[in-house]
Amino acid sequence: MKPNRRTVLAALVGCLAGLLLAVLAGWMSRQGREAPGLPPEDAHLLAEVIGLIRDDYVDQTDSHELMANAIRGMVGELDPHSSFLDAGEFADLRVATEGNYSGIGVEVAVADGVLMVIAPLDGSPAARAGIRAGDTILSIDGRALRAGPLNNAIAAIRGKPGTVVKLGIGREPLPGPLEFSLVRAMVSVHSVRHAMLEPGIGYLRISQFSDSTGADTEAAVRALEEQAGGRLRGLVLDLRNNPGGALDAAVEVSDLFLERGTIVSAEGRSAKSRFRMEAAEGDLAQGTPIAVLVNEGSASAAEIVAGALRDHGRARLFGQKTFGKGSVQTVLPLEDGQALKLTTSRYFTPSGASIHERGIEPDEPLLRPEAAAAPVPPPEGKADPEIRAAIFWLQAGGTQIAATR
Repeated sequence: MKPNRRTVLAALVGCLAGLLLAVLAGWMSRQGREAPGLPPEDAHLLAEVIGLIRDDYVDQTDSHELMANAIRGMVGELDPHSSFLDAGEFADLRVATEGNYSGIGVEVAVADGVLMVIAPLDGSPAARAGIRAGDTILSIDGRALRAGPLNNAIAAIRGKPGTVVKLGIGREPLPGPLEFSLVRAMVSVHSVRHAMLEPGIGYLRISQFSDSTGADTEAAVRALEEQAGGRLRGLVLDLRNNPGGALDAAVEVSDLFLERGTIVSAEGRSAKSRFRMEAAEGDLAQGTPIAVLVNEGSASAAEIVAGALRDHGRARLFGQKTFGKGSVQTVLPLEDGQALKLTTSRYFTPSGASIHERGIEPDEPLLRPEAAAAPVPPPEGKADPEIRAAIFWLQAGGTQIAATR
């Protein structure tokens, strides 16, 4: 008797399910972990779907690509910040953290099903074009974005220096999209700039947190003190449109200005995801009053610094409520140069507050300038009204708020 389609499909599903479980168990053993108790019915369902797609989808498909897409979907549904990285994306992430990369210089995240700009980076093509924190990316090169993996959109935005990418941007309260044509360029991760605003009042701009940020910040403060002829009278720390970055760098920067106490703590399910970071003795700025500038583009590591300095009474916050990203992502290497970027912890400021999806309210709320796109560091940005408000407070003596250790 000639076997019918259902019989053939059942046999195929059985083979695929067995292969899937064998591959999963083998991979887990190579990672030094026990294979999870994957219910057979779930393995059969996945194998059945893959078999049907391979047999009946209108275009020929690749099994490896199907599995990678299944993993992307599984991880991407966890939260907006977890993702599966193939070898190329993992390499790009390392470069973006350690050196330079080619693109438009914008940090993005998925929020409420749309791709939202957390912040453009200082001096980047996105910042020069006028893209703002809070903008949503509706289309890339004329193709409307659909709900899907964030990495696909990032890959489409990046490209060779000198090439053009066209973005359709949604911006409240405008009724229709804005169109931007941006020329990709090499984006530098070196993130610290400094200047003297007034005699004895220094300015420190940190645009993101990378591996070199702690050392660069220390060097910048020492340079300002030398320029001032000794101790500074005040310091403006500009974290506006800083999308975050490396947790360790945020801890290093906070520790520069704290004598003691908790900088940040975190809670997660694994032992490694639960930690508490403490400040070492020694305040680089010797108690100099600090005014920290924040806005809706200040996220993650920037919020760790702002929260730590305020909770310990070392700084006063000026600007607008921050973004509210209170989770920690760990990059877990896989085989073949791939990796998982997985949310492993939620962090808390020294006072025990979680800012996740809440943000940090500034001590001195300031109306956002209508024309603001990205902060312009001095000397060009010396007339910035938020910088001027911070200078006024510092010139008045920078009375500190009560510490909440």
